[in-house]
Amino acid sequence: MKDFKNLLDKAKELEAKMKESQENIKKIKVEGISGSNSVKVILDGEGEMQKIQISNEILKEEKSIIEDLIVAAHNNAKTKLKDKTSEEISKATGSFGIPGFKWPL
Repeated sequence: MKDFKNLLDKAKELEAKMKESQENIKKIKVEGISGSNSVKVILDGEGEMQKIQISNEILKEEKSIIEDLIVAAHNNAKTKLKDKTSEEISKATGSFGIPGFKWPL
């Protein structure tokens, strides 16, 4: 019975750490860049785009080039967000030995 209580205590501790991680993830901001800083995209921890910056110089380019740069900057930001999210989750799950746990994004 003592082992079961220990298991429940660990589960409660993990739940608390996961909730804390979720709150920390919501506060994350990442910046994706493309075209030598011509396009910048900022995402929040939930993957929502918060801001996009396009340099005046790049506006002289063809529409398709600008579109490609926006997509590239967004993808760059999304990769950074996945890395930061995984980092945050690892902090919570590291002491519990949950191998390969990944946050869905």
